[in-house]
Amino acid sequence: MASPMSVYNSNSLDSHISSVSRDSLKMEPLTDVSLLPGEDGVIEKEVIYICPFNGPVKGKVLITNYRLYFRSSDSDLSVTLDVPLGAIGRVEKMGGASSRGENSYGLDITCKDMRNLRFALKQEGHSRRDIFDFLFRLAFPLSHGLPLFAYVTQEKYEENGWNVYKAMDELRRQGLPNNKWRITFINKGYELCDTYPTVLAVPYKSKEEDLQRVAAFRSRSRIPVLSWIHRENQAVIVRCSQPLVGMSGKRNKDDERYLDMIREANETPKLTIYDARPSVNAVANKATGGGYEGDEYQNAELVFLDIQNIHVMRESLKKLKDIVYPNVEESHWLSSLESTHWLEHIKLVLSGAIQVADKVSSGSSVLVHCSDGWDRTAQLTSLAMLMLDSHYRTLRGFEVLIEKEWISFGHKFASRIGHGDKNHADQDRSPIFVQFIDCVWQMTKQFPTAFEFNERLLLTILDNLYSCRFGTFLYNCEHARDQHDVRVKTVSLWSMVNSKTDMYLNPFYTPEPNMVLCPVASMRHLELWVSYYIRWNPRIRQQQSPVEQRYRELLALRDEYLKKLEELQLSDTSPTPRVTNSTNTPSSNSSTPSSHCTHYQTHF
Repeated sequence: MASPMSVYNSNSLDSHISSVSRDSLKMEPLTDVSLLPGEDGVIEKEVIYICPFNGPVKGKVLITNYRLYFRSSDSDLSVTLDVPLGAIGRVEKMGGASSRGENSYGLDITCKDMRNLRFALKQEGHSRRDIFDFLFRLAFPLSHGLPLFAYVTQEKYEENGWNVYKAMDELRRQGLPNNKWRITFINKGYELCDTYPTVLAVPYKSKEEDLQRVAAFRSRSRIPVLSWIHRENQAVIVRCSQPLVGMSGKRNKDDERYLDMIREANETPKLTIYDARPSVNAVANKATGGGYEGDEYQNAELVFLDIQNIHVMRESLKKLKDIVYPNVEESHWLSSLESTHWLEHIKLVLSGAIQVADKVSSGSSVLVHCSDGWDRTAQLTSLAMLMLDSHYRTLRGFEVLIEKEWISFGHKFASRIGHGDKNHADQDRSPIFVQFIDCVWQMTKQFPTAFEFNERLLLTILDNLYSCRFGTFLYNCEHARDQHDVRVKTVSLWSMVNSKTDMYLNPFYTPEPNMVLCPVASMRHLELWVSYYIRWNPRIRQQQSPVEQRYRELLALRDEYLKKLEELQLSDTSPTPRVTNSTNTPSSNSSTPSSHCTHYQTHF
């Protein structure tokens, strides 16, 4: 992957623009398009948008270094598209110079966010060459030696979102270190494991040389480290990768002893090892040097959770897209949805996390891994922590959870999403993080008062998973982010979110600090997230809940009355001119705030 540049170098693009006839671009600018700081318009063109819902729509398309923007010119039909270039997965030419048929010549654009776009252009004079070249280069900047937009934007926010998560602060919040668990900086230079963070929590009894020997027996050197500890019973969630058992059934005494140290930390009779994979896959991984913990791990029990791999998840989402875009398959909807297996995968992920949370609640420590410990492992640990710890159900706590379990522990965002990369057929692409956010949404539906944040936050996170506007989800691990100065040269998504938190707050939130959530992972209780997967269909777009709308109106009314009350209190305490012959007795109670309150009747 090409390295992003700290300064946007558009010389090659400028020279290309100058070689294109300005007349052919028909540059009558869409002047009222609101651009981001650092965003520059590159090309405008008259096109026909082949709308899957309304048919061909004439209009203009504007391409900037951040987005593709289309607006219809028909007075009868208003259509706008605003697509971050980072959300584009594939750009192809449609038809040729000799193609017959109306609107058969143009561009086909496949997006990563559950929609496709098709534009028709005039066939004369290779009219699509310039727009295709610009779009292809700007949508896949790393494939063309250009920077991601996150390195170009000049956006400024009051809060620095990079300060939301600090590893030591989060460990202290959990009550660490203590007499059973210690903090190690053995990975300070990413020498132990290049995909792990620099700050790790490990058993107090373990020595640094133990960690080195265990790393040699774990895939990618991703040793078992603490993710979360229960305040009362001291049971822990530990995450790692698979052991390197191989076909010959290798053993590693240090690894076995290390897992027993984890068990002894809270005197758990048996350490439960949750292997996220189907058992067949775990056995097959032995052929490539991997495997699973066998009977030699005494005082441990192994449970397979049957969650499929990244390739199965990718194909499942493709099938889902086929039945929801552009048109929803109405005639056989339930059977079509079932055939995608998407909700079935959601159920298995949620069910696995519930088992982890239940075991920890009962006082038993658990170890979670899949193959390399950065996909299904992150899903399971973060969802279990969301169920167990109400802090992660607050707005800022949820930001910390994502930073901690996904970003710092090396979920391969660059590989799974393909930021700025033209290789749309890359087998590493997979919607693992989308699946996690879907599981969170399912939990918010079952527990509508337990989460401080709302659905809009989840949608914003997924939109910016692709957009490349912020540095939050760029690259595969902390080491790579340090090498590319992400925290210095880009803006965090949390900077934007925390600058307008009112947009993302759930009005029904009721804090219950010690409440453990126990969602139901049953197909009867799971729903397709229509507001995300089918949001581009104007006929199915959901409206805001009328109950939530009314509640927000009442909150606004309450704020208005409180403001009036505050003004009256201030006017009451303001100094008045001294009156001759006045007495020193206190003023009458008739002007107290309570007496003013009686004049305001609220609708509550």
